[in-house]
Parts: sequence; C-alpha cells; structure tokens
Amino acid sequence: MEEQSQSYLTTEKVGKLMGKYAIPCVISLLVGALYNIVDQIFIANASYLGSYGNAANTVVFPLTVIALGIAVMLGDGCCAFVSISLGEKKPENATRSVGNSVLLCIISSLVLTALYLIFSNSILTAFGGNVNAETFNLSKEYFFWITLGIPFYMFGQAMNPIIRADGNPKFAMISTLAGAVINIILDPIFIFAFKWGMMGAAIATLIGQIATAVLAA
Repeated sequence: MEEQSQSYLTTEKVGKLMGKYAIPCVISLLVGALYNIVDQIFIANASYLGSYGNAANTVVFPLTVIALGIAVMLGDGCCAFVSISLGEKKPENATRSVGNSVLLCIISSLVLTALYLIFSNSILTAFGGNVNAETFNLSKEYFFWITLGIPFYMFGQAMNPIIRADGNPKFAMISTLAGAVINIILDPIFIFAFKWGMMGAAIATLIGQIATAVLAA
C-alpha cells in the first residue's frame, strides 16, 4: 500500500472524488450482476435447454450470492480499515489488513467450495432444484462448474474494494468488466457452437471469473 498514492484524497474536492470513486463502484456492481443475466439470456435461447435451463440457473444463483456476500464482507471491511490506516499515516497496518483479508478470502472460499461439493444434492434440493428431474440434473451440472469457480469469484470480488481503497477505482472496474465481457463472448460459443449446455454457460462464467481474479491479484 502506497501512502503517496492517496495524498490527493486530502486536497481534491469531495464532489470530484465522489464521481471518481462512486461511478466505477456502481458500474462494477452492475457488471457483477451481468454474469447471471447473460447466462439466462443465452440459456433461454438454446432450444435444447429452454425453461428447464433457466430454472436450473435460478436455483443456483442464490448460492453464488452467498459467496458474493462473504467476499464483499471481507473486501469492504478491509477497504474501510485500509482507508482509516492510510488516513492515520499507518501504511503498515493497511498492508497487514490486505494480507489478512486475502488469507481469509482464500480459506473461506475453499471451505465454501468443499461444502457445496460435498452437500450439493441436499443444497440444490433445499433451494427448489428437485421440482422435476430435468431441472435437478441441469442444476447439478451448472452448480458443479460454478462451484469450482467460487475461489476465483470471491477473490476477484473481495479485491475490488481493496483496489479502490488503494486509489485505483478505474482499474477495479476494468478488472470486473473484463471478466463479464469474456463471459458474454464465450457463452454463445460454448452453448450454441459447442453444444455444452449448462456446463458451457458455467465454464464461460468460470473463465471470466478467473480473468478478473488474475487482474486483481
């Protein structure tokens, strides 16, 4: 954490700072929601998936929100502490906080991934996936690949506010946007050209999340 990179925060006008930080933050949050929306659109237009595929996607979506909630809790908490520490001219505390947050994010994402994989059938049933056999099978297929991407998804989302706190709100937005664009490009290729179905939609999302995580690292 470079204290020097934050010096303009003490001299810049509040209105300008709000625009500089708030707009990329809002765009990042909207882009994060695009993953599910884009998957739903392409799945709905695949005749071999249709409404069953959309139902399966809807069953899995709340489980990704749980992962997002944990990541945001860690990332925003660290963001606030980093800002306070830099304001107090204690960059060493800010650096330590980022390290702790990254470690907590990795541990919690791996634990959540393990729980999802071990109890996948029970979890999908609890979220309504057993409404019929077709929806349940598609939910399992989609859920498996989405679960493999949880560590990357959580890391990218947790690092987003931390990057903003370090004075790079535009880069935080770009890293999130890059993953969403990759997902938009790969979804039609995997679903329509390769006929990978729910697995294709999930893998497109997974690759996008990996890209965001790599950029945020």
